[in-house]
Amino acid sequence: MTVTDTGTHGAPAVEVRAAGDVDREARAYVRAKVDAALGRPGLAPVDGEVRIARAAAHHAELPWTAEAEIRLGNTLVVVHAREASARELADRLHDRLRGQVRRVLHRNSTRRSATPPPWRGGPVKDR
Repeated sequence: MTVTDTGTHGAPAVEVRAAGDVDREARAYVRAKVDAALGRPGLAPVDGEVRIARAAAHHAELPWTAEAEIRLGNTLVVVHAREASARELADRLHDRLRGQVRRVLHRNSTRRSATPPPWRGGPVKDR
């Protein structure tokens, strides 16, 4: 089994690696979907890796698998997908990545910036 690296393209520094019988067209489509999910303006620095593979067994029901480990700033996003075809896999991966990115952005925007109470090192009011 050989591993092929498509390298990094575009703004996000995310590598797309393929293992097994994965053709160039499938890698390009996955690359486009990953770039679309992570190419949003206002994201923290993005880097990571997406691994796609096709099972060698011809009788496998869902032979295409993908695993993504993406770091958005200081948050790690992990996404797994399994589908019957390369296009379905790329679309599922795109949807899951986009949802995780949306959750990370929402979580970071709604963090409370309240001052901690005095017993946690916050300011002490004099009475």
